[in-house]
Amino acid sequence: MQINSKLPDVGTTIFTVMSSLAAELKAINLGQGFPDFPMNEELIALVSEAMKNGFNQYVPMQGYMPLREVIAEKNYFLYNASINPDTQITVTPGGTYAIYTALTTVLQPGDEVIVFEPAYDSYIPNIVINGAIPVLINLKFPEYKIDWDEVRQKITPKTRMIMLNSPHNPTGTILHAEDIKQLRSIVADSNIFILSDEVYEHLIFDNFLHQSIIRYPDLMERSFVCFSFGKVYHCTGWKLGYCISTPSLMKEFRKVHQFNCFSCHSPSQVGLSGFLKNKESYLSLGKFMQEKRDYFQQLMAETKFIALPSYGSYFQVYRYDHISDEADTDFAIRITKEYGVAAIPVSVFYKSGKDDKVVRFCFAKKKETLEEAVNRLIKIV
Repeated sequence: MQINSKLPDVGTTIFTVMSSLAAELKAINLGQGFPDFPMNEELIALVSEAMKNGFNQYVPMQGYMPLREVIAEKNYFLYNASINPDTQITVTPGGTYAIYTALTTVLQPGDEVIVFEPAYDSYIPNIVINGAIPVLINLKFPEYKIDWDEVRQKITPKTRMIMLNSPHNPTGTILHAEDIKQLRSIVADSNIFILSDEVYEHLIFDNFLHQSIIRYPDLMERSFVCFSFGKVYHCTGWKLGYCISTPSLMKEFRKVHQFNCFSCHSPSQVGLSGFLKNKESYLSLGKFMQEKRDYFQQLMAETKFIALPSYGSYFQVYRYDHISDEADTDFAIRITKEYGVAAIPVSVFYKSGKDDKVVRFCFAKKKETLEEAVNRLIKIV
């Protein structure tokens, strides 16, 4: 028996390929975005306590209410935004799930969605599987900035959504106040929705302000904003996140959610509801990860790679064009095999395979991991 694939052009992701190659060769994996250091002991204890106290059955479909309440309090503290925990927040099994559910909530066949590339690998398949059309716009290399004039040119009567990601995966760039100004100008008096992927919300560096869509009521009224506990609290395997939207949009979001996942891991939600009450638990995260970025940059200065700026996330991209003229996928595979360090080629984040001779490294690792990796990368000539 055969089926007509809804994703005929999709194969195994580069993350699986590179991580498998790294494991096979016992290489240091700076490719896939996961930490190799322990997560917070207090949070572990709170989740363990929740299990011992019997929080092992379903919580409500929308999420554990005390967790939603503390998320609302956090958003008021950070962004001066009044979010109703009952009608505007839904806890999800990870940020990627929240993104898929938001797209499925809105999109109809033939709708167009503006996507900025390089883009996180789930975006385009999520759009296509809903029968919609990704309209691709390249970020301006090497700064990876949005060309808002091109956005205006690509808007059509079929444009249903604009997808944003800040801090950005894979490049580590961020949105600035001017970007928000341009976005507001474009969507004003339109029927265009916004999906804002903010899973690295707290991992922002150099005293920059995180330009969350939640700060802007006129943008929030048309937005789904997606977050990840796993990314910011160093527990990617938990697959726990949440989405914030308006009451009317969230009502529709939950219609999709209730027939897919329905309810997320209860003990983790209970533990997080206590952990988030301590503001330092999230205010300290940016400094913690910036120290890792800075240390990695310091080490990498001894190599022949050229750094492009990273202002947030787990990642920094590096040019290698003066080292080799190989395609970036070939280069990434070769350095994994010959030098024992895995990276991700940035061309895989473009549907066209655009190759600027750039690879992405994850610096969310222990110091000794970064040191050993760079000791190997120094040997590349």
